[in-house]
Amino acid sequence: MELKTVTLDAGFDTRQLRHALGRFPTGVTVITTRAPDGKREGLTANSFSALSLDPPLVLWSIGRKSASLPAFLASGHFAIHVLPADKWNLSHHFATPNRDKFDGLEFQDGLCDSPLLPGVLARFECETHATSDGGDHVLFIGRVRRVSFGDGQPLIFNAGHYCTPTTFVIDTAAVDQERLWGGLG
Repeated sequence: MELKTVTLDAGFDTRQLRHALGRFPTGVTVITTRAPDGKREGLTANSFSALSLDPPLVLWSIGRKSASLPAFLASGHFAIHVLPADKWNLSHHFATPNRDKFDGLEFQDGLCDSPLLPGVLARFECETHATSDGGDHVLFIGRVRRVSFGDGQPLIFNAGHYCTPTTFVIDTAAVDQERLWGGLG
């Protein structure tokens, strides 16, 4: 496989960096909060990551130009929803600017009143532990207060497309052969 190499000097094309970053597959999340004035906010993000098990910390980022940033900064809490493959429409919904992204959606209030969406693979209800400068983004570190999780196919984003994982059977050839053909004899 041949790689394209781009030096990121002054005036580089950010699309080249985005293309390279897009080669790293990520899960898709919707992150929600309720601002102190009561307005519910939500956005789609693939910048979510585990940070620490003890204490339980997670990390995500939001663009400085996002209309939702003031609410997330002021609220002190948020909920991260890991989307299953069949909820790709929620990813689009929360990625599209809208005055009230919760209008017509089913949800309930969680810890600190962050809106909780049903039918997700996992949910992390968090208090804002810290924020930090991240260039054109603000990094949020959340202290996880409650988790919920289930089974299913995750929604994955890779190279500008939604996809699902393929599970590989990784074992010795003999074990794989027995697994595939052993019950047919």
